[in-house]
Amino acid sequence: MPTYDYVCETNGQVVEVKHRMSETLLTWGELCKKLGIETGDTPGNAPVKKLATGGQVVKSSSLRESAPPCASGTCCGGGMCGLGD
Repeated sequence: MPTYDYVCETNGQVVEVKHRMSETLLTWGELCKKLGIETGDTPGNAPVKKLATGGQVVKSSSLRESAPPCASGTCCGGGMCGLGD
């Protein structure tokens, strides 16, 4: 199941929750119920908004370290092997 970040527009809290892509959480009460936590002082009908989050970022330098060297033993100057700059 994917993980999503939500922000409560009333209390400013950001929480992370796992749920199906087909599910929609619109209120603090729904979010708290899904997480199994109390709503606290925030009204259950307070609106929440799903935040846009990106995937993991992989640095190209870390890919080069694990890539096999060119047949010549060094990386091709023109990048023809796919391992050049």
